[in-house]
Amino acid sequence: MEKHMKAILAKGGSEAQDAGAFTLTEQPKPEPRSQDLLVRVIAVGMNPVDAKFRKRTEEDKVLGWDAYGVVEKTGEGVTRFNAGDKVFYAGDITRPGTNSEYHLVDQRLAALAPEKLSPEDAAAMPLTSITAWEGLFERLGFVPEANANAGKSILIIGGAGGVGSVAIQLACWAGLNVFATASRPETVDWCNTLGANTVLNHRKSLKEELNAAGADSVDAIFCTTQMEKHWTAMSECIRPQGHIVFIDDPIALPDITVFKFKSVTLSWEFMFTRSMFTTKDMAEQGKLLSAVSGLLDKGTLVSTRQKTLIGLTPENIRAMHIKQESETMIGKQVLVL
Repeated sequence: MEKHMKAILAKGGSEAQDAGAFTLTEQPKPEPRSQDLLVRVIAVGMNPVDAKFRKRTEEDKVLGWDAYGVVEKTGEGVTRFNAGDKVFYAGDITRPGTNSEYHLVDQRLAALAPEKLSPEDAAAMPLTSITAWEGLFERLGFVPEANANAGKSILIIGGAGGVGSVAIQLACWAGLNVFATASRPETVDWCNTLGANTVLNHRKSLKEELNAAGADSVDAIFCTTQMEKHWTAMSECIRPQGHIVFIDDPIALPDITVFKFKSVTLSWEFMFTRSMFTTKDMAEQGKLLSAVSGLLDKGTLVSTRQKTLIGLTPENIRAMHIKQESETMIGKQVLVL
């Protein structure tokens, strides 16, 4: 058996266009710890966190946190998986990433991959599905069952992005009246295709757009992007005693007192919290991914893959980072090894 593997190393603090920002390296093939799966990686996804990590740290690191692959070896404490199982997962930001031929992941973070999807379609889904699921059902408190939240409403800001694309689908499945934001014809069409009840133009007044759609306010807001830009609009659109969840990173936190008179609850969602702090409920991520896998196989959810590259090369990883940072992404990018 091979003792080494190829991996793409990203230079910390670099710009994606920089010479040497991404290099092909040969590294020792890792050995699983007690709870680990050693996965032969077949396809990986790209997320905003990849670019953020590269730019904001001086550490050189193998990036990538979405993967579809085959379990090659298991740690002595593994009970949920066997060699040969096809799995998908989003990994752990404190460990080496998935832009490599082999990868280690804690069994509690993984799930059996959907059987009816291609490797590339499956690889697009883990990180955004976990973020959307935790945001909707654990932070905002909606019930994760089909049509269980009828009569309630949500505004998803950034509906065509990776997380927004999954959040729309999950919210529709759960019975919510879904308002999503988009402005370009292609992003509006994408949100409509995913099931959004109403698409609002975020380049206009969201309050006026919401009122024109026949609603005075919404019960919850899932803000996936540009929270500072939409801060005032969110305070206008949320109902009294409503709930807002954020996932992006503000440059400077705006004045939170605009939400005081409505007694609004504000929450953060960061899908790496469980793995980063090894929380007691870490296995919930594997469980929710299993639920997502089932919904994908049933066709209730569809993959958000929109662009596919072939080959684990610095050039391909660079192209994915540049596209991710262009702020024009619809859905997800995937690389097939």
